Amino acid sequence: MPEEDIRDKAYLNHKDILDLNFIRIPGIYYYRRYYREGLRSHIMEVLKPGDVENETKGIIKDGIKLYPRAEPLKMLRIFRAKFKSLKNAEEELKRVKIITTYLSPDYLAKPEEFLVNYIRGGKYEILLCGLQEYVKGEIIEPWGHLDDDHLISLLCDMGVENSIMINSQWTQKVRKNAQNFIGKIKQMIMETNHVPDLAGVGNLLFTKSGDIKLVDINNISSVSFDHTIKLDDRGYPVCDKSIEVLFLLERKLSGGASLIDTPPYRTFLAPERMKEVKAIEKAFHESMEGSMYYWPS
Repeated sequence: MPEEDIRDKAYLNHKDILDLNFIRIPGIYYYRRYYREGLRSHIMEVLKPGDVENETKGIIKDGIKLYPRAEPLKMLRIFRAKFKSLKNAEEELKRVKIITTYLSPDYLAKPEEFLVNYIRGGKYEILLCGLQEYVKGEIIEPWGHLDDDHLISLLCDMGVENSIMINSQWTQKVRKNAQNFIGKIKQMIMETNHVPDLAGVGNLLFTKSGDIKLVDINNISSVSFDHTIKLDDRGYPVCDKSIEVLFLLERKLSGGASLIDTPPYRTFLAPERMKEVKAIEKAFHESMEGSMYYWPS
């Protein structure tokens, strides 16, 4: 029976990672599947075995038994994409570099992408992987409320003490950081004709420090200001939806009231185009229902 390609597996576990030929020192880390399993990559938490043991068996603190959740040191991504050549893989890495050029660590979960020789069936294949910074935070829902009351509720969910001064300072910082983040993404779009996926669930987080972090750069779309609605390899209109998210964030977080007639929004938020995009998005979700890889956007 042919060896199953790790990129085609529905899920991975600790043993699957240890069996990879490029994992050189088994036993130093424990690998656990992250709850958000993506369409384009396996996502694994990189954990200290001792932390996993404490989570499982518990620890005694002040006479009380606690089960502290093991916090990842990094996130390991194994991309599902299969590359025909080294050149194709390097092109994908160049797209990632665009993001890191425009977004500082304040706005991006720092990625460290790398290519490895993946041995399968006695043959070498190119595999794209990444070790990414683990970011704790609350998911940004662009289509929901982003007023001060909602922002403060997210801060409380992160365990910060509820006080008028702290709340006020945090919401102000969030809005200032949002303005900077939006400006950098718009600059990226206009100068490079590329945009990261801002629309996927959980791709953007608020952190306890008041930063906005992009934590998923698996799906980077080219941008063209014509009437063509670009679809990614799964049939999702990621470019249009990401620019729609950018517009919502700018309107709700940085107070941009009259933006729809300015670039890059003018092209992508035209009513007829948005209607067509909505129909494409609906068809995408219907086609993906029941898929073992699917995490709805």
